[in-house]
Amino acid sequence: MKSTDVLIVGAGPTGLVLALWLSRLGVGIRIIDPVMEPGTTSRALAVQARTLELYRQVGLADDVLQRGLRFTGVNLWARGTRLAGADLSDIGQGVSPFPFITMFPQDQHERLLAEHLRRAGVEVERGTRLESFEQQAHGVVAKLVGPDGGASECSAAYIAGCDGGHSKVREGLGIGFPGGTYDRVFYVADVELSGPTSNKELHIALDEADFLAVFPMKGDGAARLVGAVKEESEAKRRNLTWNDVSHEAVDRMKVKVERLHWFSTYRVHHRVAERFHSGRGFILGDAAHVHSPVGGQGMNTGIGDAINLSWKLAAVLQHRAEAQLLESYEPERIAFARRLVATTDRAFTVASGEGAYARAMRIHAVPLLVSRLMARASVRRFLFRTVSQTALTYRQVHFNEGKAGGVRGGDRLPWVAAESAGGEDNFAPLASLDWQVHIYGGASAELTAACSQRGLALHVFPWTSKAREAGLALDAMYLVRPDGYVGMADPAGSADTLEAYIEKRELRFRS
Repeated sequence: MKSTDVLIVGAGPTGLVLALWLSRLGVGIRIIDPVMEPGTTSRALAVQARTLELYRQVGLADDVLQRGLRFTGVNLWARGTRLAGADLSDIGQGVSPFPFITMFPQDQHERLLAEHLRRAGVEVERGTRLESFEQQAHGVVAKLVGPDGGASECSAAYIAGCDGGHSKVREGLGIGFPGGTYDRVFYVADVELSGPTSNKELHIALDEADFLAVFPMKGDGAARLVGAVKEESEAKRRNLTWNDVSHEAVDRMKVKVERLHWFSTYRVHHRVAERFHSGRGFILGDAAHVHSPVGGQGMNTGIGDAINLSWKLAAVLQHRAEAQLLESYEPERIAFARRLVATTDRAFTVASGEGAYARAMRIHAVPLLVSRLMARASVRRFLFRTVSQTALTYRQVHFNEGKAGGVRGGDRLPWVAAESAGGEDNFAPLASLDWQVHIYGGASAELTAACSQRGLALHVFPWTSKAREAGLALDAMYLVRPDGYVGMADPAGSADTLEAYIEKRELRFRS
């Protein structure tokens, strides 16, 4: 029987990111996937700013930016006419070092993650599926079936289900997956196109009888089309082709498909698991939550799950925290998943709903509202923070505490740009993947000594107008978690407050 610290089931983006972070943190892993070859279709496309910030911690962000396409504009169409548009090139300026959305197809994304994982000495065990598993007092014993049909067993301290909507791990944990499925059948097609929508911006048709979104991709004429299948074709359900697509919006927007690379149909689901954690088992990504593709949130949310769980598993396995730390994974991630499903459900209903009211909203109200709102800097900033997931907070979870300035425990550490070209911003130290203390101004001798005694890195940054604008407070202390979120904020910068937080949670540090 082979043994490991964590058995990861599923090698999509969520499983690969979990494996990569755990390996960087020195945790033993096995990652299995029943599919013999990695995916060759693009599926998820958008990489949000918060994902790039987290990728930067392990040297991934530059590779994604080099291979992906920076997304800078959105246009709304109805009845063949462009009714509204917005320039998104500077929408997140001052909020993130990555103030934009990046288009990077999932198949390429997975290959990049697998490359970095391979450099860390880990290979995905393809063609290996999970048959069943049993939780025991000190771990999990899983029964696996290899590519040759041979059975084997693996013992692990923990099992992580990153195995999608039909998760075997979720099933084995006995966790329900309530929700529903929208009636309409949609299609996704990766194409080469020409016409007015081939300008590397996002185009959305809000027609009476049709829905179409044209997503830009890197490469001449490369784009993804997402739209509705003709109602009379839905009854077939099998072997649907490009000819079954409703072409009304395609024709009205003068989209000329020069070449079809990939085509698939799907139904949109909206579900959130009843729990994300049971005993020594965890579920992440699509195994825990599925929702409409509005806003490009799905893959990014799964990646956020993986990073949230990874450092907690590493800390417990390496005896730097008690097992109770793992209890914070579910409340931090499930609250966001539920909120996300609710908001994307409302947006998706407006974008694709049928009936006179829904059509009137799409054609008349939405373009006018978008034009007016996107002209306001405050709205643009709010939209970026929401879609980019930089506004995601864990304030509601008791593991995080305190407030200093506009920053509370559980908030993402605000980004403060470097003061000069070639200087380092306040996100640079996060590459350590360990807890650290940030001070903007000056640290007391007592706090400096406490950090040194604990082996806790202390980073003192100059007090600047940028720090103030980011919501930080002069001389306040921010205890930053390995995932870049603030665990504790203290306006007094007190060594005693730091010690009390650490002792209460029984934390120890890697430094």
